[in-house]
Amino acid sequence: MILDFIMTPIHGDQVVEEIRKFNKDLYILLLTGHKDLAPPLETIRRLDIQGYCEKSDKFDQLLLLIESGIKSIAQMNQIKKINEELSDTYEKLEQAYLESIQTLRYTVEAKDTYTRGHSDRVSEFSVLIGKYLGLPEPDLDTLRIGGLFHDIGKIGVPDAILQKDAKLTDDEYSQIKQHPNIGIHILSHAKIFQNILPIVEHHHERYDGKGYPSKLVGENIPYLARITSVADSFDAMSSKRSYRDSLPLDVIKEEFRKNKGTQFDPNISDVFLDILENHYDEIKEIQEQYSGIEDSDI
Repeated sequence: MILDFIMTPIHGDQVVEEIRKFNKDLYILLLTGHKDLAPPLETIRRLDIQGYCEKSDKFDQLLLLIESGIKSIAQMNQIKKINEELSDTYEKLEQAYLESIQTLRYTVEAKDTYTRGHSDRVSEFSVLIGKYLGLPEPDLDTLRIGGLFHDIGKIGVPDAILQKDAKLTDDEYSQIKQHPNIGIHILSHAKIFQNILPIVEHHHERYDGKGYPSKLVGENIPYLARITSVADSFDAMSSKRSYRDSLPLDVIKEEFRKNKGTQFDPNISDVFLDILENHYDEIKEIQEQYSGIEDSDI
C-alpha cells in the first residue's frame, strides 16, 4: 500500500495506525511532499512502515522503492511458507514421539497386570480433584496428561521387582525410587511434555519432606504434583494387588485423614475427602470405565 503522509481529513500515519489494528503484515510505503514534513522516525518504527519517499518529478527513487517492496513481500511470503512447513514437520515429529511414549506406557502396564488401567484412573482422578479445586482448563489438561505418564519411568525397573509378591528389599525399593528420574529422562526431550515434568518427577514427594526423589517439603512441591500424589495413592489403596485386596472405603478415608499434612497436602486432602463423602458416584464411574482388573467394591 502507498499512502501520502499529509492528507485530509486524516494524515497517512493515522490511516496506518488503524490498519495495523487488524493487519500487521501489510507492506506500506509513505510519501511526503517535503523532507521537513517527513514522519518522525519513532512513528515509522512503531507502525512498521517499511519505507517513505519524497515526492518529486523524478520517479526513479519511488520505482526502486516499490520494486524493493515487491521483492521484500516475495521473500516474506517464502519465509512464511518455509516456517509453516517446518512447523508442520515439527508437529508430525512430536505426534510420532507422543505415540512412541504411549507405547512405552502400555508396555509398563503390560509388565504388571495389577497396575493395568492405573495411569488412566490417576489421570481422571487428578482432573476430578482439580475441578473441585476450581483450577483453570490449562491446569486440568496438564493434570490429565501428567497422570497418564506419571509412571512412565517404570519401564526402566526390572519386571522381577514390579511383579514381586513379597515385601521389597531395601535395594529393590531403591530401584523403584528411580522411576521418576527415568521418566524425566524419557520425556524431557520433547517440548509437548515440558508442563508435566514436575508431576512425573515429584508425584512421590511427601508434604513432610520424607518423600522422593528430592525430599521437597510442603508448598515447595509443585502444586499439580501434590494433586497427582493424592490421586495416585487413592488408586493404589482402592485397587487389588497380588499381596492384598482393595481396601474398604472407610479405611481409605481414615488413611487420608491420618496422613493429612504429613504425606498429603492438607487442603487437597480435605477436598478429596469431600469428593469421597459427597461425590463418590464420580469416583465409581471412573473406576468402572478404566477397570483393567477385577476390583472388589469398596
